Amino acid sequence: MTPEFVGLVIFLVVLTLMLGGVPVAIAFLAANMAGAWFLMGGANGLVQLVDNSTNLVTTFTLVAIPMFVWMGALLFHAGLAGRVFDSLDLLFGRIPGRLAYVTVVGGTTFSALTGSTMANTAMLGSLMVPEMQRRGYKTALAIGPIIGTGGLAMIIPPSNLAVLTGSLARVDIGALLLAGLIPGLILAVLYCATIAIQVARDPTAAPAYDVDLPPLSHRLAVFAVNVLPLGLIVFCVVGFIVLGIATPSEAAAFGVVASLILAWIFGGLSQSSIIKSLETAVSVTGMVFLLIFGSAAFSQLLAFSGASQDVVAVATAWEAPAYAKLVLMFLVLVVLGMFMDQISILLLTIPFFFPLARALGLDPVWFGIVVLLAMEMSLTTPPFGLLLFLMTGVTPPNPDGTRVTFQQVVSAAIPFLACDLLLLILLIVFPAVALWLPRMVG
Repeated sequence: MTPEFVGLVIFLVVLTLMLGGVPVAIAFLAANMAGAWFLMGGANGLVQLVDNSTNLVTTFTLVAIPMFVWMGALLFHAGLAGRVFDSLDLLFGRIPGRLAYVTVVGGTTFSALTGSTMANTAMLGSLMVPEMQRRGYKTALAIGPIIGTGGLAMIIPPSNLAVLTGSLARVDIGALLLAGLIPGLILAVLYCATIAIQVARDPTAAPAYDVDLPPLSHRLAVFAVNVLPLGLIVFCVVGFIVLGIATPSEAAAFGVVASLILAWIFGGLSQSSIIKSLETAVSVTGMVFLLIFGSAAFSQLLAFSGASQDVVAVATAWEAPAYAKLVLMFLVLVVLGMFMDQISILLLTIPFFFPLARALGLDPVWFGIVVLLAMEMSLTTPPFGLLLFLMTGVTPPNPDGTRVTFQQVVSAAIPFLACDLLLLILLIVFPAVALWLPRMVG
């Protein structure tokens, strides 16, 4: 058997095991061990594979992952998210569809504080949907903004998936985090515009109701007390990187310190919140690091077998514009996202796609943002988008007792998927949307 054939078999074994329900980490480890045995000289190959993969897992840059996870979990368990949404609710006053706007603005804020797509979506669903249902909002306007905004945590820094992508693809993590800021904010603005269009076309989608509002000065004071202090966390993470004060890993640690201080100031720092947040951080980090270990070994085997080089050679020889190949890679990521989790997709595709992107002359930081956008879209793309199932599960029954159907959730998500496509077009036409901030800092 040729090395290329063995590499192809390894790839198919991993894919088959994952589709068969085998845990991703176990699937990678099993295929890697078999591949190393046949390709790298038996037991000596296994030892070499472990040594090389361990070097990646123990790099300092990966410290950002447990720090970001702990930071988000701490804010969630300390109850600071509820304060943000209550304050924004007061600030928006009697604007038609104000709860939908609160969802986007609050969800964007929380995305910048947690970096977790699933946590962001679950939190938004449990906080906002019952209130919007009680106010008579139609399903599309109650659920759509949550599905769209929930995925922003994948792009807006700090993003755990961005750190993982940068680590696996050997891309500057600080630049990748900064590159997601402007596209993420543009996406939030597009979501707000979508809400405005929906409300203008159908005012009954967000019925008007009387609100007892305190004076504007009081509302601004509440906003200043409950929301603005959280900007300290964003500054410690993003600001420290922009100003060159800290590396991404160091900035993540500063973010945790800022979260602890704010949780203590707001009275949410307790033994229970610390223990629960640490449990979350340890369990998630352990899973991610095991996956990184398996992916590193998988990438080495593909490179050793020549399979990844063959894919790049075939793709570059294909007579088509570079952006046609980019669109094809984007579609592959979205389709895979309908059947697999995002980490698994990255582990499978990064060894092929990033070398190909470099061969096509695409900026790796810019391409990383495109990959993250594809990952976000895959979460809300029917029929198997993970956030669609999550929203169907966490959405409470309507006031009349009927359940929100999966078809209603899909219908609500489509306008916000269109916003994602519009952002992709903007990124292709104007690459500076993603690259301006990293280049200015660099």
